[in-house]
Parts: sequence; C-alpha cells; structure tokens
Amino acid sequence: MTPRSRRAIAALRTAFTLGPTVTRQQAAAAEPPQAPLDERGVLIFCVLGILTHIGLTGGRVTVSLGALAQGASSFTVGVLMALFALLPMLLSVHVGRWVDHIGARVPMRIGVSLLIAGSLLPFAVQDTRVLFASSFMTGIGCMTFHIAAQNVMGMYASPERRIINFSRLSLSMSISGFGGPLIAGLAIDHLGVRWAFGILFLCQLLALGTLLKQQRRLPRPSRTHRRASRDQVSDLLANPTLRRVLISTALLSGAWDLNAFMVPIFGSAIGLSATTIGLILSAFSVATFVIRILLPWIQQRVAAWTLLRAAMLTASVVYVLYPFFREVPILILLAFLLGLALGSGQPSLMSLLHAHAPAGRAAEALGLRMAIINGGQFVLPLVFGSLSALTGLGMPFWTVAACLFAGGTLTRPPRRGETSPPQPAERKASDAAGNMATRSEKR
Repeated sequence: MTPRSRRAIAALRTAFTLGPTVTRQQAAAAEPPQAPLDERGVLIFCVLGILTHIGLTGGRVTVSLGALAQGASSFTVGVLMALFALLPMLLSVHVGRWVDHIGARVPMRIGVSLLIAGSLLPFAVQDTRVLFASSFMTGIGCMTFHIAAQNVMGMYASPERRIINFSRLSLSMSISGFGGPLIAGLAIDHLGVRWAFGILFLCQLLALGTLLKQQRRLPRPSRTHRRASRDQVSDLLANPTLRRVLISTALLSGAWDLNAFMVPIFGSAIGLSATTIGLILSAFSVATFVIRILLPWIQQRVAAWTLLRAAMLTASVVYVLYPFFREVPILILLAFLLGLALGSGQPSLMSLLHAHAPAGRAAEALGLRMAIINGGQFVLPLVFGSLSALTGLGMPFWTVAACLFAGGTLTRPPRRGETSPPQPAERKASDAAGNMATRSEKR
C-alpha cells in the first residue's frame, strides 16, 4: 500500500470517528430554537426596544442640556457625548461573546438596570460629575440590551421571518429616535432637567417590568450551548461574506453620520434658518420610517443583497448632487430619497449578518457591527469637520459618495462554492486527522 493510500485511509477513519461529534455540535448550534418568538413576542420586544432606546436618545439631549445648565463648558459637553459611544465601541464585541455564552435573559436585565441607574442618579443628584456616570451607564446599558435583543430577533426566527423581525425592530428604532429627543425637550422646557431624567427613569422602570413579565418568551440557553469563546475577531473577518457585510455596515453608518453632522453645517452656510434645516432633517427621518413600514413587502420581492447595493448606489448619487443645490424643495426631496436608501439598508444588514455569522457567534458579530457604528459616531464627525474646513463643504459629501459607489459596485452575494473559514470544531477535526495520518505514515 502506498503512503498516499495510507494517509487517505487514516483520514477517513478519523473523519468517521470524529465526524458524528462535530456534526452534533454544529447541528445543536444551528438548529432552530424550541420556543421561537411569536408575533406577540416580536411586538413586545420591539416595544422594549423603543423604551430602552428612548433612554439613550432622550438621555443625550438631557445630559447635554443639563450639563450646560450647570455651567459646564462646551468641551465638557463634548466629552459627555463621546462617552455614550466610546465605551460601547470598546466593549460591544466582548458583550456579544457574553451573550453568545449565556443567552439573552441576564444581559437584557443588566442592560435595563444600567439604563435605570443612568437616569436615576442625575435625578437624585444634580452634579456635573454624576452626568459622566450617567453617560457611561446609559451607553453601556443600551448597547448591552440591544445586542441581546437583536440576537433574539435573529436567532429565534426562521430565515424568512428574520428579515421581517429586523424590519420591525428598525421601525421601532425610528420611533424612539424621533420620540426620545422630543420627550426630553418637552420635559426640560415644562418641568426642568431633573424631571426630564425622572421621566426617562419611569420609561426604564416600565421596560424592566415588561421584561420581567415577558422573559418567559426568551428561550433559556441550551445545555449544548457553546463555551465562552477564545476565538478572535480576525476569525470573523476571515469570512469573506461576513467581511463584505461589515464593510457595508461601515459605509451605510458613515453615510448616516454624514447626514446628521454635515446637513446642519451646510444649511447654515447657505443661509437656511434653523426651522428649515430641521424640516430637511425631518424629511430624512420620515423617509426612514416610511421605508421600514414597506420593507417587509419589498423584501419578499427583492433579494437582500440587491437591496443593499441599491441603498448604497442611491445614497451615493444623492451625496454627489447635494452640494450643488440651494433650493429648499430640492434639498427636502434629496433628504427624503437619502432616508429611503439608508433606512432600507440596516434591516438587510442585520439579517445577512445573522445568516452568515459562524454558528454560536451571531451576537459577537452583532457586537462587532455595533463597535463599527459607535466608532464611526466617535471618529467621523472629527474627520468630516476637518475635511470641510480644509477643502470646502462639498468634499465630505463627495468623499462619502465615492466610498458608497465603490461599496455598491463591489458588494455581491456569495458565489457558489464560496464557503466560510472552518469553525473551531472543524479545525480540531482536521488537525486530528492530519496528526493521525502522520502517525500512520511513521508506522
């Protein structure tokens, strides 16, 4: 018998010895849960998403205005705002691994508890130093809850239901993104900063009560649940399909940040009033809300990858045109088109992320996505501000447009036969097969 034949027989013997164990582990991680979320469960967790996200969006407004009312400098306010995104950016991947390890119940409870503390402390103690703790706890709490909630929405659903769940979750984020600042602003004007924190505290108490009452809808971690991962983020990035999804996340998130940061600066530079600038931004928000209502119907007819490419290419065209116009109706139309494009991208991204994440690491992939988004919110305003100061107001728009065009052109679904890198269990089996073959050859 030739050495090549001996190696082949040894590899087959090892594969049949180790194969059933590896297959059972992967099947346990990939099999559908025993208690998937029903329609009522999805609705409840969307409501929880609204309440907890109000803690973040309303908290940003209340913390910044509260700090200014206490005599803080603009630099201090900037640091407070950065804390909302900086620490979640640094910790979100670790939180995702934790969620993968223990399930969603405990992280959700801890996330809401941190949001409660983040609004209760400044309600009880009127001090700028307390606002630093509030920013920290609110940012970490919201990030922890939403990684767990997104994982539940994706994991405990069939592939057909997953994209619908994410569309509804994104719609709830649009509601809280509009309602949080509005509630905080009205409360500050009519009741004062302290009672604005009090209202946010009541929202989080309601979220905790609802979560505790409805947590039976969350399946417990199975006995075959994976152990705490020692895998690296580089393992996720080695997956070519997942890497394209994460790059698309960075591009669409950067486009979203550009709209929030540069449109007020551009509008002020061309002489628009604050009301008009607010109207343009509102057209963008209304469009994201509209597209997310229609998204379940659209996604039944358009593939997720096609929708993602269309979103990037449409946003690219809008940003190319934006600096050339001064007429308010045209700017409102462009903002609405931009909202339709960017609002359609996020649910598709989350669905694709779940579909292509390695088994048992979906929450870690969601944490990496959140780290990218928070990193952009922390870094990109500095980049956009510097670029516009050095080269003019049009350059940030055109730079992002070029990146979106490149992303939309290169983004594609996985080719037939394109596979993800081997999972840890597969690597162990392969290594064992190689070792046994080597020993057989020596004999």
